[in-house]
Amino acid sequence: MTSTVTSCPVAIRIQEDDFDIAREIALLTENRTDIGAVVSFSGICRADEDSSKIAALTLEHYPDMAEEEIKRHVDEAISRWPLNGVTVIHRVGRFMPGQNIVLVLTASQHRKAAFEAAEFLMDYLKTSAPFWKKEESATGTGWVEAHARDDEAAARWTRS
Repeated sequence: MTSTVTSCPVAIRIQEDDFDIAREIALLTENRTDIGAVVSFSGICRADEDSSKIAALTLEHYPDMAEEEIKRHVDEAISRWPLNGVTVIHRVGRFMPGQNIVLVLTASQHRKAAFEAAEFLMDYLKTSAPFWKKEESATGTGWVEAHARDDEAAARWTRS
């Protein structure tokens, strides 16, 4: 899904394939002289969760709904901050520790807007995007429950 909202190019992709962070930044900034800051957040599959060793993580999503939910939050970020470009890539499938899962890039003329928008988008991806995680460990396999800390992080964006 690629669109432009108020001259802000937006790319949203849900895919199984890995991504190249440097390539994605280059695509976002190519021939752009209006961008002074690009903030990137990359989420990586970690090897443990609360002292439990993770062997693998499987991410599933609700097709179309996930893209629309991400777009809704990207549009909100664009309405809050003066952004010049946004890229959100979320992978689905089975991941081993150390593999890329998610990439959020926000571009703006100045760093503050880019940092805040990236943090806003990640807080909402963690709480609102329709993705489900299943962890595999030596003790078994189970779906990951939502964390209160993620809800608290997202709630700060709705406070006045």
